[in-house]
Amino acid sequence: MSFPKRVTIVEVGPRDGLQNESEIIPTPIKIEFIHQLAAAGLSVIEATSFVSKKWVPALADGSDVLPALNQHAGVRYPVLVPNETGLNAALAAGAKDIAVFTTPSETFSMKNTNCTVADSLARMKTVITQAKHAGCRVRAYISCVLGCPYEGDILPDSVAAMAYALMNDGCDEISLGDTIGVGTPGKTLALLETVMKKVHRDQLAVHFHDTYGQALVNIYVALQCGIATIDSAVAGLGGCPYAAGASGNVATEDVVYLLNGMGIETGVNLEKLIAAGRFIAKKLGHPPRSRVNAAFGDK
Repeated sequence: MSFPKRVTIVEVGPRDGLQNESEIIPTPIKIEFIHQLAAAGLSVIEATSFVSKKWVPALADGSDVLPALNQHAGVRYPVLVPNETGLNAALAAGAKDIAVFTTPSETFSMKNTNCTVADSLARMKTVITQAKHAGCRVRAYISCVLGCPYEGDILPDSVAAMAYALMNDGCDEISLGDTIGVGTPGKTLALLETVMKKVHRDQLAVHFHDTYGQALVNIYVALQCGIATIDSAVAGLGGCPYAAGASGNVATEDVVYLLNGMGIETGVNLEKLIAAGRFIAKKLGHPPRSRVNAAFGDK
């Protein structure tokens, strides 16, 4: 297959990144951070979540962040919701894009959401139906697609079946998440070839963590398969509480540099992106976890 001519980057730093950082960022800083990301040319910015404040205290201010954004024309600001309560709170805050999440791993599902996979899918179906009725776009995250911290390898067929079910429930897009970053190019190819038998590549995204330094090569494989939507977090924000030494999401700066080098359009200004990464990293009290950001120096 040929590489896509243009790739949409889904910037997950403000949500998936910040929720796993030890430092809680004040609401005005989050808002400024999201504005900087939009100014850098990112067209999809996952702004926050409406998960229980008890479980995700770093994003307890979702109802304050989303309405306060100066939303750019042509930019989408999806938010993560776990259930009907979260959906209702998101809709009340003005959300137009919703993300839901589940996993084919029974153990991970019980530890992450305290329910079985079947119960999780039933819950997601209700949320998806209500979100679509409210006129929202819906994406679904499938976690642990290339490995689970409790169950080990995950069968590609089980991921494909779950992705197919979620699309039938009304999802617009499925993001395949390597939650603990254990994927390798061969496993990534096998997964994508299997899933694409059930779901068209135009409706798929990939979401790699860089725990073992494999994220960019796995993204390259996804590009070869024609996948044109990539999740990433500026400055490599976040971590993974399920894997020792996990470095978090692949850095958006590194992904953009790769795509620029391949002649694939993103619409993202790398210099402005680097500045946004340095802005939030300084607020978090650590350097950006992006090799491109570090190599860029003071240019």
